[in-house]
Amino acid sequence: MSHCLHFGVCGGCAVDDRAALDKRGALAAALRRAGFADAPVAGLVETPLGTRRRVDLAAARAGAEVSLGLHRARSHDVVDMRECALLAPRLLALLAPLRGLLRGLEAFRRAGSVVVNWLDDGPDVLLRMDGEFSQADRRRLIGFARAAGVLRVSVARGDGAAEPVAVLAPPVITLAGVAVEPPPGAFLQASAAGEAAIVAAVLAGLPKLTSKSRIVELYAGVGTLGFALARHGRVAAYEGAADAAAAQDAAIRRANLAGRMAVTVRDLSRRPLQAADFAGAAVAVLDPPFAGAGPQMRFLAAAWVRRIIYVSCNPAALANDSFALQRAGYAVLAATPIDQFPFSENVESVVVFSK
Repeated sequence: MSHCLHFGVCGGCAVDDRAALDKRGALAAALRRAGFADAPVAGLVETPLGTRRRVDLAAARAGAEVSLGLHRARSHDVVDMRECALLAPRLLALLAPLRGLLRGLEAFRRAGSVVVNWLDDGPDVLLRMDGEFSQADRRRLIGFARAAGVLRVSVARGDGAAEPVAVLAPPVITLAGVAVEPPPGAFLQASAAGEAAIVAAVLAGLPKLTSKSRIVELYAGVGTLGFALARHGRVAAYEGAADAAAAQDAAIRRANLAGRMAVTVRDLSRRPLQAADFAGAAVAVLDPPFAGAGPQMRFLAAAWVRRIIYVSCNPAALANDSFALQRAGYAVLAATPIDQFPFSENVESVVVFSK
């Protein structure tokens, strides 16, 4: 019996047996491709099924039929999700009310997307549709938020800026003890267990630091790693998304951490930090997007930061970026694979490089 009734149709899962994929081997192979033949790779850290707190779903309308789920494998067709072994049950239970909401929205013409982040006290929902939201739509959204216990409902047309329509309670997630109000649809680690494993591996890879040690963090997001790092030194964080940086900055100020943390808005693909920007850094930590760090790696490799900790969800990008560090004379001190994406070929990795 398959682990999911959608397996073989939905493109979310590559295999039916979680153990069929050697994710520790995938990380080791990526490092070998980068020139690290004997990198020490730890055992795989597995996150539990049924704990995913974030999902980005496609929505499609064909006449009276509404589909909400992931895309069919190698297709733009949407598989209407009725079950999922990965999603937290409370998030999965929200899909039926969301379908009912979508059926009545004038802004939903043919295609859209729905992002749900389950925060500390409930869901945060972002709807991106292909039409304008009418006043009737907005009334429906407020009613949906009240009926479904949604903290915040935000809307956008296409790739436009998100606008909150209903905020019934503060949309807060706690990161290393600090309350953060993420922007609508913000990137979060897929599960709390996965986040905890990543943070633990990053902190374990830190060199000996003092309270005044300089930590440079790239692709900082809303502070998933930064607030934990601030307990060990002074964090200079850089993030390309202005709304994510603003959320982190507001949390820094509320938590009276302005003397230990600072976040700067900077698109590192267009304006990478130069080698001189890393001067005095005891460690650099980066968690780049799926495609990797791109042009930033050349300058990071030339900066001679003695310790670099790289968090990756894409072994191919990790191999490509790590090659620059291998050529610059770095060695791998530790590598931790984390199975935050069961049944898929993706593997989260935390790799500690040292000069």
